[in-house]
This record gives sequence, C-alpha cells and structure tokens, in this order.
Amino acid sequence: MATYRFSAMVLENYAGFFTASLIDDDEAPAAFGTSEGEVLNQLKDYLDWQYQIDPWHQPSDIADPRLVYIRVAVKPEYQIDDRAYPCDESIVLRIPCVHGRSLRSAGGTLVCTLPTLGHKFYYYEPGRLKELVTHYVSDNLRGHSPRDLTRFLQPKSAVLKEIVLHGNRREIHESFSPSLEVLGQVAEPLGDKRLRKRFSKAWERDREVADLVRRIREERSNVLIVGETGCGKTSVMIESVRLIERQPDRSAEVQGSGSVKFIHRHWMTSGARLIAGMQYLGMWQERCEKLIGEISEINGFLCFDNLLELINTGSSDVTDSLANFFLPYLQRGELKMVAEATPSELDACRRLLPGFVDMFQILNIDQFSSRQAITVLNRLAGNLSRNSKIRMAQEVPASIHRLFHRFQPYRAFPGRSVAFINELFERAQRSHQTQITESDVIEQFVRHTGLPELFLRDDQPLNYDDVLNHFKNQVIGQEAACAAASRIVTTIKSGLNDPNRPFGVLFFCGPTDIGKTEMARALSRYIFGHDEQEPVNDRLIQLDLSEFAGWGAAHRMLTGPDGEPSELIKRVRKQPFCVILLDEIEKADADVFDVMLSVFDEGRLTDRFGRVTTFRSAVIIMTSNLGADKLQTVGFETSGKPSYSREAMNFFRPEFFNRIDSVIQFNSLNREMMRDIAIKELREIANREGIFRFGLKLEWADNLIDHLVKKGFDQRYGARPLQRTIESLIIAPLARRLLDNPEYRNTSLKLSVSEDKLIISASASR
Repeated sequence: MATYRFSAMVLENYAGFFTASLIDDDEAPAAFGTSEGEVLNQLKDYLDWQYQIDPWHQPSDIADPRLVYIRVAVKPEYQIDDRAYPCDESIVLRIPCVHGRSLRSAGGTLVCTLPTLGHKFYYYEPGRLKELVTHYVSDNLRGHSPRDLTRFLQPKSAVLKEIVLHGNRREIHESFSPSLEVLGQVAEPLGDKRLRKRFSKAWERDREVADLVRRIREERSNVLIVGETGCGKTSVMIESVRLIERQPDRSAEVQGSGSVKFIHRHWMTSGARLIAGMQYLGMWQERCEKLIGEISEINGFLCFDNLLELINTGSSDVTDSLANFFLPYLQRGELKMVAEATPSELDACRRLLPGFVDMFQILNIDQFSSRQAITVLNRLAGNLSRNSKIRMAQEVPASIHRLFHRFQPYRAFPGRSVAFINELFERAQRSHQTQITESDVIEQFVRHTGLPELFLRDDQPLNYDDVLNHFKNQVIGQEAACAAASRIVTTIKSGLNDPNRPFGVLFFCGPTDIGKTEMARALSRYIFGHDEQEPVNDRLIQLDLSEFAGWGAAHRMLTGPDGEPSELIKRVRKQPFCVILLDEIEKADADVFDVMLSVFDEGRLTDRFGRVTTFRSAVIIMTSNLGADKLQTVGFETSGKPSYSREAMNFFRPEFFNRIDSVIQFNSLNREMMRDIAIKELREIANREGIFRFGLKLEWADNLIDHLVKKGFDQRYGARPLQRTIESLIIAPLARRLLDNPEYRNTSLKLSVSEDKLIISASASR
C-alpha cells in the first residue's frame, strides 16, 4: 500500500478559528473550522475525493518544506481616479514563506511559495531568498491601501502540517510518472473535465468535429485548424478529443492493480510554457526532446492554440525557434500535432517558415450563417436558463445576433456573443431578475460599445430632415457639410454602412475659422452624446497633424516614447466607436499619409509589433486650409474664391484622395451668417451654469446683435473675432454684475448696448 504526503499550512486567527490550505495547490479549497484537527480532516477528505475522480492529481512540488517568516516593508497607496498617492509611512508585514527543493525541476532548483499571496517562484541561490521574497511581495502588494494590507497581517499562529494518505489508487499514475514527468509540467490533458469547463460547447460544428476526429483517429495526421479569432477553434478541438476518448483504443490503456485504466493522449500546451524557466537555448531543447519522447510513448498528440507562437518563440531567429526544432520530428512522424491559427497568422507562418506549415492538413472553420448563429445562442441560453432558473425572452438571441452582426461585423461569431450572453445572466443573477428581456440586451450593448440607444432600437424612427435641421442649427451656413454628416448618421442607423471600412472618411476644406472643427464636434455630440450618457470628449479624438511633420512622424503617431501604443491607438482601442479629427492634414509628413491608406480603405492599422487596431467603427474627418492663401480676404465671400477641392486633389496622391468618401468645401461667411452665429453663442451663454443655477433668464435686444456683428466682423480671421468680442463685451461685464449682486434669483436680465457699453436691465422673472 502506497503512502502519499501533502503539506498544509494551518492559520489561527485571534477569534480562535482555524483555516488550512494545501501548499502549492491553487485549485484546492481552503478548510475552515474551530480546531486544527477539524480543518486537517476536511483537507484529507477533499484529497480522498479528488483522487477518486482524478488519479493524475499531483502532490506539492516542494520536497522537505520549511516554514520561515520574512519581514517586508510595504508602502500603502490610495487610488483616486487614475492617480496613486503613497502614504508617508510603510507597514512592516511578516510574510510566511514555505521553501524547499523542487521535485519537478532538474538540478538544484529551489522553489518557494507565499501562501497568503498565492504566489510561487523558482530560484537557484539560497542566499537570495529574502531578496526575492521582498521583491515579489512588494510587486504583488503595490497599489494596496492600508485597509487592503490588513488582510496580510500576521495571524495569531501559523504552522506547517503534513497530511498522509494511504491507498493504491495512484499506482497507475506512479507507474507512468517517470515517463510523463515533463508532459505533466508543461501541458494539460484536453480530455480533462476541468479544462473542458473553461470553453463553450461546439454547437453547430458537427461537420468540423467529425472531420477532425477522422483526421486524428483514422489518418493520424497533423491538423491545423484555421479560423478567425472567436469562431470556436478550441471548442472544436476539445469536442473532438472528447469523442475520441469516449472510445479509447488499446494504445491508450495500461494495466494496473488488475484493472484497465485510461491514459489521456491529447495534451494542450503553448510555446511560452515550453521555454518557461529555461535560461539557455540547449535547456529548452533538452526539455522538448523529453516531451516528444513522452508523447510518443503514449501515442499521443501535442496541441497548441497558436501556431505562430511556436515560430516566434525560442530565439530571435526563426532557425532556432520551437517550430524549427519540431520540424524534423514532424517529418519523421515521431511527433503528432494539432494547432490553431487565424488566416493572418497562417500567412505569417508561411512567410517565416513555409516548410513547417506544409506538415499540416488545413481544417477551415467557416463563419456561421444567421440561422446557425441564432441556434447556437438559443442552445446556450437554454443551458444557462436551466442552471440559473432565469428565463430569457424568445426574441433575445435573435436580437443579440442582429446587434453584433450590424455593429461589430468584424468580430467572429460566437466568441464575443457567448461572453455577452454569459454576462447577461450574471447581471440578472446579481440583480435578482427572473427574466432577461430585449431591453436588458440593448442596455448592456450600450455599455459595451458606447453607442446610444437611438442607433440600436429599430423601433425608434430617425427622420433625415430632423437630423439635417439639427446640424444646421449647430453649424451655421454650411449646407453641404450638414448634409454629409446627416448621411453618415442615417447610414449608421439603417445598418447599410460597409462593415470593412470606417463609418465615413470626410475631408473638410475651406478658409480658416468657418466651422470645420465645430462640424466634427457637432457630429460627435449627435452620434455619441445624443443621450448624454457620457462625456462627448471621450468620443472625439482630435490630432493636430502639424505636430506630425518631419522625420519619424508616422512612428510617433503609432508608438509612444516608451514603446507602448500611442495615445491615438490607446483611445481607439478603448473606444472603437469614435470620431477622429485630423486637423490640418496637409501639414503632416508624407509617411503619415501612407499609414492612413490602410485605415481609410480597410479600417485597420497594424503597428510594428503586429498589433491590429480597428477603425471600422469610427468616423474620420480631415480638415485643411489648402487654397486659402489664394484669397485676399480669408473666411468671407469674395469675387475670386478658389476651388479648395481642386487644391486638395492636386496636393494629395491619387491613391490617397480616392479613399476619401466625401470632399466638402465650406462656404465663406457673410454678415447674415455672422448674425446667426452671434444669436447661437448668446443662447449657449443663457444655458451656462452661472445663469441656469440661479434661475436667471437671459434676453437681449436686436441692437446688441447688430453691435456684436459690427465689432466681430473681420475680413481676415473669419468668425474667431466674434467670439473674442462676446467675451470682452458680454461675458466679462455680466460676470461682474452677477458677483456684485448675489441676491439675483429667478431674475430676468435683458442685455442691450448703448455707446459701445453693455446695458444690463434686471427685472423679476415672469
């Protein structure tokens, strides 16, 4: 009868209660009780149960464990918004550490685990234990407040105990443990129930599953599963392995204790796990040789969820990569492999190491049809409803598919949709709902995408003339620009936008200060701030491209000084539904225009690290003053006004200009437009907080408007002088009047002008 020993830490708090947990076993639950013996018995019962369902469960990695305490000074921090405010004094914690020799690593590798933090690390020099513990504790507890750190204060007592199990249920595992030593360290059996629970089922993929089963079981071929991210490649792989292992062949069985036991033959790992802890090239090669020997011994398959990672891992040169190391074993048939890749990753693999890809048969995972997609969501919803006792309205799955298909068509189904519907049920459980309706779906989709409900509800009408009039009231005198903005809004609402391009690429050209930037802001306010649920500034990304002139401009536009993505890339990834304003586009470097070609045409941008940023849910607006230098008076109507669109066409290369959806020439301003702008500015002043908060009502005389137009009319600088005139003539005197008369409440203030001075008349508001 074999004996198995497990280490456990028992903690006693000052209330007299005990907690026990297994050392180096993150999946095991903690035991809680009123005595040390009680909690140890709970852990022993758990281990008995665990080995009944999983005889492959491995004990702790630490041989001859020893418990020591190491004092670490941690400086707490308070997090306010996005800033951290460290405290003046540090808190000294006594951290329990369990350390010893590693059983699973070769040589003199040492291992240490920090039970209270759930952290484990390997090291080689015993004298560096305190230094390493201080480093990992400081790193794990960075950003914690003083209240958070109280969880790590020293308990009343902490002891290390040993749990002993007797029995023969692990004899088969022990007979195979020497040959599967490396495999058990770096891979997980795909047939394991715990691994299968992490992934959704492969619904509506019966044909692909049957095809993969045939290729693995009958042909024993190396298979590469190709499909877009989120289409269900891993689910197909796991379901195929489940079917194969339901009818195991004799090569997957071993004899032990008079009975036949089953051995998992399909193991999932990754390139990062294969080289983890290996300092030199020869070390991971030696590990991989042992791994290949073990997987061959059980006649198994090695599975990877990213084929490209094998080519990029192992060395900076592809000739010393993991893939190139595995290649001769694949050619000789000593290694069998199943891997996954997206179409773009497959193309990259063929460019980098074509001979490696040639070793695989390709199994394509096609996109679901609408009927299949809705069927998958219905089956998933049915399972979740049975488990949670929460009903889902019949129209909800179709609504989810419609929203994702229209507003996130570049996302492969069912990946994001499955996560979305799981979150729906989680929210319903937390809020104690008994039914999920279409309104719940739209509410959550608004949180995910930032789109207002106006664009999500088909039952809410949107009249083109109403949209056009809205923009005309926002931007005075620019009929063509308002019409272009209205077309974009109605196209998004109707769902007729091209899913492979941005919502719109507009080019605003004309003199300075006549409303080009204001038009972009008005469009952003309407699309993303129509329901006033969030600040519109979060959705308007404005870049002054005069800052991106000269050498290296394109690199600075995509990458920050620290090598991380630039502010533009970060904001687009965070808020893909946005309006991007590229101000003064003509001043940018020519390399910036080349970068924008793929953005305008395909709605995607790839940086030097291969990271793809999607612009297909953005409206891109460029502004330019090209041709303005040919006018004597900029910003107002003259007899010889140039063709700004022709100037833009002559300036940009044809391949750049042809990717622009609309070129809108802004009209020059006249006095009547200036009068309308002045009225609009006064109305905005009447709605400001200083007026609205005290119930004040602002009125004005016609002579004030005439005076503002007279003073703010400038033939060189467009509408900008009008804003300065309003600031000096109205805002400043009005502010002084309100501060001098704090008793003004629910008062009507009428503004007029006399002898170039503002006259303010106060009366009780009716």
